[in-house]
Amino acid sequence: MIHGRFQPFHLGHLEYLRGAAAHCEELFVGITNPDPERIRPEASDPLRHLPESNPFTYVERLLMVKAAAQDARIDLARLHVIPFPVNEPELWRAYVPDDVVQFLRLFSDWGGTKLERLRDAGYEVVVLDEGAAKEISGADVRAALREGADWESLVPPGVADVLKRLERRVRVL
Repeated sequence: MIHGRFQPFHLGHLEYLRGAAAHCEELFVGITNPDPERIRPEASDPLRHLPESNPFTYVERLLMVKAAAQDARIDLARLHVIPFPVNEPELWRAYVPDDVVQFLRLFSDWGGTKLERLRDAGYEVVVLDEGAAKEISGADVRAALREGADWESLVPPGVADVLKRLERRVRVL
């Protein structure tokens, strides 16, 4: 299982998805902060709960994940996109199989917080790309979108298509 906010899904997330997919037959993708009313502040990542850090809905992010998986040629029959309330470990068993392996990429204090919570909950955790530097963030993509800068080169092609459809829909409303 991988998980993230995917606000939006970008090329770094695609590496994460591919890395985990190479290690398993079935891949669960947990979308964190699925319910905006239940997002909580986190000391190790003080901006993650802000509305401007979470502009896309759960369903919009689900569409991005599926589009990115298709770009990566991952069979959608082996991909399961689920809500993952990362701030509420007491709810995880309602969404996540007990025997799932959790894959992480550690780039920040928040990654260490997740690692500790997942291990405390009894999950096996595999760290992908340990020691690698984070090259792109959702904040980078959101800033490029806001500023009208080149954001398409930061996301998989399928995600760019989803974002363009969302932009057209928003303009029509």
